[in-house]
Amino acid sequence: MTIPVKQQIVISGVGGQGVLFVTSLLAEAAIMKGLRVFTSETHGMAQRGGTVVSHLKVGDFSSPLIRPSHADGLLALKAENLAQHGPYMKAGGWAVLNHNEEIQDTAEFSAITLDADTLAQEIGNPRSVNLVLLGFALDKVPSLFCSAGDIRMVLEKRLSNKKTMLASAMTALDAGCGK
Repeated sequence: MTIPVKQQIVISGVGGQGVLFVTSLLAEAAIMKGLRVFTSETHGMAQRGGTVVSHLKVGDFSSPLIRPSHADGLLALKAENLAQHGPYMKAGGWAVLNHNEEIQDTAEFSAITLDADTLAQEIGNPRSVNLVLLGFALDKVPSLFCSAGDIRMVLEKRLSNKKTMLASAMTALDAGCGK
């Protein structure tokens, strides 16, 4: 018997970091696996480097927004967004943060960090922080509804006519996996 998937994930960053791209990759992976999915995003002052937050619900839900204290996970492309969007986390949840220092787990949820900015610089693609951090999350959070292989399939489908961009995206995703 298969256990039904039911996950709520907040993806947070600032304008230009690719929050919406990561959200759409995860949503497409869910659809590819035959799962129901809802997404919702808030752009704020995205064009001026303001906060962008996206809500992703996978499973049997009836609305796209995640209520405070209900998110299973938080993917924060800027560690500072933990203070802003951490209240969405439920007890026992996880947070994956782009940060150059370890963050102590709280009583409510566990947090793991990766300096995705530096790693993206090292692979020669500073704009790929989102995929580096996504690869890290897919590698470190065993309860996620999809795998790095699922995201690779979505990227291959989406970027099949853009071979250079596809290679760059795969390199970024792989850089985060195994870190």
